[in-house]
Amino acid sequence: MAELNNFDGAESTVLTPVEQAAIVLLSIGEEGAAAVLRCLERDELLELTQVMSRMSGIKVDAVKSAIQTFFDDYRQQSGLHGASRSYLKRSLDLALGSDIANSVLNTIYGDAIRPKMARLQYASPKWLAEFVASEHVQMQAVFLAFLPPVLASQILEALPSDGRELVLLNMARLDEIDRDVLYELEELVGRCLSALDTQSASVEGVRQVAEILNRLQDNRAGMVELLRAHDPEVVSQIEMSMYDFFILSRQTEQVITRLLDDVPLEQWAIALKGAEPALRDAILTAMPRRQAQSFEDLMRRSGPVPMSRIEQTRREIMVSVKALADAGEIDIQLFAEATAE
Repeated sequence: MAELNNFDGAESTVLTPVEQAAIVLLSIGEEGAAAVLRCLERDELLELTQVMSRMSGIKVDAVKSAIQTFFDDYRQQSGLHGASRSYLKRSLDLALGSDIANSVLNTIYGDAIRPKMARLQYASPKWLAEFVASEHVQMQAVFLAFLPPVLASQILEALPSDGRELVLLNMARLDEIDRDVLYELEELVGRCLSALDTQSASVEGVRQVAEILNRLQDNRAGMVELLRAHDPEVVSQIEMSMYDFFILSRQTEQVITRLLDDVPLEQWAIALKGAEPALRDAILTAMPRRQAQSFEDLMRRSGPVPMSRIEQTRREIMVSVKALADAGEIDIQLFAEATAE
């Protein structure tokens, strides 16, 4: 066993189990240490107290390492239900001080899993939803709680519609997460990552380029034409993605009114079948009241329409939109830009 006469200067020293035990006992105070020492055999007690007597200037990192090792061993050997974070926070604050206690707790309760969760951001939301669909609703809630809101919302939308509100309700009720629940989460994420390693990564290249071009402030049209010179077919796909039908929901009433002049109501009645409420509301709001009533009647009378025809009609409308935008007759907002007054 290495002697630690001045622990402050021994950054590279590897702690033995006895040295780690000595640090833990020095951290928990006299009463706690005495209770532990009473349980030891004579030889163990002498060895441990000799090490404790030689320690001085203990580095914070050494204390954190010893405490973490203690908790890891405790979790593996104890059949008791783990203490809550608030209980451990109060105990460690008294024994170690707030800074060290917070660092230890962040490792014990969840922060260690965040780098693993970050890897899941490259997986398909639909695939992740299928992976966790069979889990208990509480585990689904914990799983989504550790993910970025955008990815979490995409996974939620891909889950079966029956029960989504229970996932959100359980997530809203989360506060302190018991360590045993975090163990289950770690196992779930581990299985997920193992399965993910066998999957090929999918990237929506066309969609990504369209989103980038929509945000270009300088010479967007010139960049599109440069791309077209290399691959006209892929540029056609990019332009279709740039002028996605749903962008109409974020246009001004003046723009929608201009489009209503160019696009027959019969086309709108088909294109708006199954459309998001925000988009339908944007179109109806721009119509005169009587025209809006007639339009809603027209949609009801038209009945079910095949999705292929709906998609084709939407593309035709967006061709008109692009033509008007290219001619400078309307100013189209291609992405949800932040605004201020």
